[in-house]
Amino acid sequence: MMGVGLRHAARSRAASEPLALYDKWLLMAIIGLLFLGLLMVASSSVMISSKYYQQPFHFLVRQVCYLVFGLLVGMLVMRMDTSIWEKWSAPLLLICLVMLVLVLIPGIGRVVNGSRRWLTLGPVSIQVSEIAKLSMILYLAGYLVRQQQRAQSDVLNFIKPLGLLSLIALLLLSEPDFGATVVICTTVMVMLFLSGVKLRYYAGLVLLMVASLGVLAVSSPYRMARLTAFLNPWADQFNSGYQLTQSLIAFGRGGWLGTGLGSSVQKLLYLPEAHTDFMFAVLAEELGLLGVLLVLILYSILVTRGLLIGLRSYQAERFFSAYTAYGITFWLGMQAVINMGVNAGLLPTKGLTLPLLSYGGASLVVNCIALALLLRIDHETRWQSLGFR
Repeated sequence: MMGVGLRHAARSRAASEPLALYDKWLLMAIIGLLFLGLLMVASSSVMISSKYYQQPFHFLVRQVCYLVFGLLVGMLVMRMDTSIWEKWSAPLLLICLVMLVLVLIPGIGRVVNGSRRWLTLGPVSIQVSEIAKLSMILYLAGYLVRQQQRAQSDVLNFIKPLGLLSLIALLLLSEPDFGATVVICTTVMVMLFLSGVKLRYYAGLVLLMVASLGVLAVSSPYRMARLTAFLNPWADQFNSGYQLTQSLIAFGRGGWLGTGLGSSVQKLLYLPEAHTDFMFAVLAEELGLLGVLLVLILYSILVTRGLLIGLRSYQAERFFSAYTAYGITFWLGMQAVINMGVNAGLLPTKGLTLPLLSYGGASLVVNCIALALLLRIDHETRWQSLGFR
């Protein structure tokens, strides 16, 4: 009888006002970031595209194709119940581990700029670290649901998922991909904290992980060079500090309102990776502080609404959905903060793209899947609150 009453109330409400099945603010933020991303890919890649492909919009055309594919897959994800993801979370992680091993094999994994991060499948190259981020979030969300009580009280069950995390981190560092390792490890730590584990377990693990990442950062010559360049890029501005100094010049030229769309000087092959890792610097140069603030607002909306979706799912006792929403939101928000911090000279250089904005097929498609899953979680929670299953 109660279910019938809830359904009747839902129908009465639907008759009196439009029924929102998805978070409109989140949708607007996603659409805004995607539109701005296409605009900046077109602008930032003109010169490098003309140089290597003899036509100005090679990268834009590819990005549009990636986006169309990502949106089609995202629409499929939005039709799938989250219980399917929970059921297949462990097999997906296993497949991802196999791919991380394959990418390290010469002839299968493709080397770009000294890093073997791409798995070549015919004409398509897949950056496996992007898939690893989402796979680890889904696996850990499922594990926390299955072992929540034990993970909170038993240190052994708390440590078990960290074994898999260590294996993934080892494979990523072998590529090497320190940036993706930091993002995945930090996201896992946040999810474990939100699951309610004992503070003494968590504090010890945080100290251990910070110490491990610190040792890894200073033990590699190229990572040490990046740290040194970050602290004082002008000391060696034509060598280790070149990329960062060119990025800072772009920010300086942008001023309040920017030089105008398409008017960047730094993208004229002065700033390396202008359409990928350092697109935010080109955006700051062409759109100025106003454009930077617009990007910050859009990401703030995305993160705020994502956390709210996770909270509502948790209150509705949809724990897998809640942990997944928290993980996806923190991953995208943190990666955006790191990328923008690197571009502005506030953080050491990392090979991380700006979610939804930077050029990159695997990154864009996986981001579309993750956000479609976030929208599906929100839809299911709203539907349940109306008394439907």
